[in-house]
Amino acid sequence: MSREGLEELQLERLKKTVKRVSRVPFYQKAFKEKGIEPGDIKSLSDLKNLPFTNKQDLRDNYPFDLFAAPMSDIVRIHASSGTTGKPTTVGYTRKDLENWADMICRGLTAAGGTKDDVVHVAYGYGLFTGGLGLHFGAERLGASVVPASTGNTTRQLMLLQDFGATIIAGTPSYALYLAEEGIAAGVDFKKLNLKAGFFGAEPWTENMRTQIEEKLNLTALDIYGLSEIMGPGVSVECPVQNGSHIHEDHFIAEIIDPDTGEPLPYGQQGELVLTTITKEGIPLIRYRTHDVSALLPEKCACGRTHVRMQRITGRNDDMLIIRGVNVFPSQVESVLLEFGETEPHYLLVVDRKGELDNLEVWVELSEKMFSDKIKQLEGLEQRIRAKILSVLNISVKIKFVEPRTIPRSEGKAKRVMDRRELKNSIF
Repeated sequence: MSREGLEELQLERLKKTVKRVSRVPFYQKAFKEKGIEPGDIKSLSDLKNLPFTNKQDLRDNYPFDLFAAPMSDIVRIHASSGTTGKPTTVGYTRKDLENWADMICRGLTAAGGTKDDVVHVAYGYGLFTGGLGLHFGAERLGASVVPASTGNTTRQLMLLQDFGATIIAGTPSYALYLAEEGIAAGVDFKKLNLKAGFFGAEPWTENMRTQIEEKLNLTALDIYGLSEIMGPGVSVECPVQNGSHIHEDHFIAEIIDPDTGEPLPYGQQGELVLTTITKEGIPLIRYRTHDVSALLPEKCACGRTHVRMQRITGRNDDMLIIRGVNVFPSQVESVLLEFGETEPHYLLVVDRKGELDNLEVWVELSEKMFSDKIKQLEGLEQRIRAKILSVLNISVKIKFVEPRTIPRSEGKAKRVMDRRELKNSIF
């Protein structure tokens, strides 16, 4: 679709969405405070006049007060996997689920997926949106779905071999864990049928992509989403691997300055903000994702015209601040994977000595490096420390640990241990 045609469609759908949410008490109040009425939206540029929505707003309206459809029309409820407080709940009408399946199906098709494929879904099922999102999208494609979910890695490796999966979906950290366990068990991934993988739910780097592609012998593609907006499939990377295509006929994307809230131009990095324009169950206006990205408007080499988003580099609300320096775990990961002498498993340990914060990076050695001489390890430690200093402009301590000692995750990888919080706790 041409940009002109797409923007006309977006405006038409935005007007309907604003009218729909104006029946929700939360938005009634928010619009009144901003002095906005549904009829004031006459162009896409008017979007910036609408209020933001935050995750806390969903928590404050728990469980269903942000729903814009009656419960008789809600056919499924998902919830976030938050670790504190009550979860954020989202509701889907039947049309919402159809649209969601279509978006996943588009991504699978872009990667060459057909009804002849076998899709192994290693995302968690249940209240988490990952598993069911990929499941129904693959079914919409007509493919055979293996609802493996998470856990029982030995069994998953068996299924990958016996069922002949051609596409796999899961978190990138679990993909590496699968590869690691498979190689240890003697699995030759070059003999499997895997051709593509859709990985998301946590930030990952180009270096991590390379590791996954080499170990699993497939094309690794980024898939982005969040339960509040829809789930996985808000954007999906094509095989060009130059940013994920946002499904702009369903969402309007903005990049804002996280401090001022002002929109930023294409290509500039900031906080991703999304507005749903077809969702019926719980449409959200200018939802602040806190994910750090940039928008790329140029037409992709694959021919698609939807704007692309750069790979998420971190979150502006959970980044580490060490001695005044902003640090994202993905930045450290990118450095570690450049060396090829460590495993792609690490832990950032933040501590406070007196009034000074310190960052210690626990790095898991490869089997080969673990048996090397101390002098060689000292050289590797110095090189990693120097590289992190050049990238982050902060000195860190490197601690090498034995292979397979850093805890593995079958869901989202836990990359940070902040001991500053533990020391401030009365427990």
